[in-house]
Amino acid sequence: MSSKRRVLVTGGNRGIGLGIVEGFAREGYPVILSGRDGKAADAEARRLNELGYDVVSLEMDVADRASIERAVVSLDQPVDILINNAGVLPDGDLLSLTDQEIDLSFAVNVLGPLTLTRALAPGMIERGYGRIVNVSSDWGAFKAGLAGPGAYGITKAALNALTLRLSHDLPETIKTNAMNPGWVRTRMGGESASRTPEMAADTAFWLGTLPDDGPNGGFFFDRKRVEW
Repeated sequence: MSSKRRVLVTGGNRGIGLGIVEGFAREGYPVILSGRDGKAADAEARRLNELGYDVVSLEMDVADRASIERAVVSLDQPVDILINNAGVLPDGDLLSLTDQEIDLSFAVNVLGPLTLTRALAPGMIERGYGRIVNVSSDWGAFKAGLAGPGAYGITKAALNALTLRLSHDLPETIKTNAMNPGWVRTRMGGESASRTPEMAADTAFWLGTLPDDGPNGGFFFDRKRVEW
């Protein structure tokens, strides 16, 4: 059994999330790969197991509070590092998006990370250690003008605000930070994007393994602090 901290990655069966799972697994961390599609999560976990990595799958829909609660109850090991990566990006401005698309954006991009953090943080507090990484976007930065599709920019800005608030509400033993992965070649980012999932995953790994004197309540791109 690994002596390293256990990691939970949401949306871990593809794209940036899978890159993050693989990054931690290669470094010997036990990883819980969670996804809304349980079969897809199982398939990726099995593939990584065959490569010798300690990865288990977890079916969890972060848009569904009951699904989060069931998933957390099913965990038989503590989670010390939480990577809130799952996200949705409906295309359109705030006037053209449907109510369902807006509701889903807030559910996945904001309320899911909040619900999961609230479920796992008490254990982190009790053990005196935790690292929470929220995968955000420069489209959620006021500095960048809240660019991109309407609901996405707003919900990522809210995720940034949640990050900063949690850094105040949680003890210093728990580091809560957000990151901008950049434009990444994924199903969401498209084939013409300039960055690989592995490039984005590097900052998630760094924030997830910060030392006790590491930063807290910041927004980072390629391991460098950037403006909100």
